Amino acid sequence: MRLNKIVPCALIAVGAAFTFNTVKAAEITGAGATFPYPIYAKWAEEYKKATGTGLNYQSIGSGGGIKQIKAKTVDFGASDMPLKAEELDSEGLMQFPAIMGGVVPVLNVEGIAPGQLKLTGQVLAEIYLGKVKKWNDQQIASLNPGVKLPADDISVVHRADASGTSFLFTDYLSKVSADFKSTVGAGTAVKWPTGVGGKGNEGVAANVQRLKNSIGYVEYAYAKKNKMSHTQLKNHDGLFVQPDDSSFKAAAAGAEWSKTPGFAVILTDQAGKSSWPITGASFILMHKAQADIAKSREVLKFFDWSYKNGGQMAAELDYVAMPSSVVKLVEDAWKSQLKDVAGKAAW
Repeated sequence: MRLNKIVPCALIAVGAAFTFNTVKAAEITGAGATFPYPIYAKWAEEYKKATGTGLNYQSIGSGGGIKQIKAKTVDFGASDMPLKAEELDSEGLMQFPAIMGGVVPVLNVEGIAPGQLKLTGQVLAEIYLGKVKKWNDQQIASLNPGVKLPADDISVVHRADASGTSFLFTDYLSKVSADFKSTVGAGTAVKWPTGVGGKGNEGVAANVQRLKNSIGYVEYAYAKKNKMSHTQLKNHDGLFVQPDDSSFKAAAAGAEWSKTPGFAVILTDQAGKSSWPITGASFILMHKAQADIAKSREVLKFFDWSYKNGGQMAAELDYVAMPSSVVKLVEDAWKSQLKDVAGKAAW
């Protein structure tokens, strides 16, 4: 799938994108994170062709997805911020990772090529704190000798909605900057000291493309498919790296899925010479007690198919498919946790 233009956010009409005129075809509904939208759209398109079952996915941000699954208005919610075990238990939810990818800083500065500009997490935090205000600030210039940096103000762009992409971004900045951690902190929705907001990855990307001398952050597929200029980042091991599926895989290599309750692994600032520092998984949320067991099975069939058939599609969009060992853990969790009202397993 190629994203040749920014898709308007709000409720992305994936129903229109993936729903065909098949009589009495099954349809499952989901809502949440914009981070995985490009790969969910591709999977849904191919799954519809293979099975006749459609997916209507509302790309409204992780916060919206969490609200909708708690309210039981969708069959599954999606969030890039994993819920803690206590919240899962109190809400009767289970979660599992569906896909992994990276969040990247993107910029619109004339004369700077994609991947040319180098930043550290500390400098990126200073920009988002409003302390580094000019592109030719000494902190940026010292990292980029020979790069012609304008003396213009930096226009900061951030998410305006509750966002798992923001969670990954702010979690990373909180790990590398004590000032950012104490001033802003990590969360899906934070009080930004400076900048303008955009709704969804789509809205941030659109604002960065519109505003000269701007910087924002989006999931990598949005940057790549819209030909946006991204930065390099200095990782945990002190090396500057480019974002791509290999650097995302490197960050995910040490994840201990089996030892983490609710699969709630956070992959930011991981060790490793090749690791991209803002890497994360996107999670699916479902109620453990299923009133409509047939519908829940359709959801599980979709993700089972995606795990087994969607790896190449994920790679083409620069996501990282879940390893087979993790898929086995996930499907075991489906068997043990998802039940109908009579206690019969959904999978």
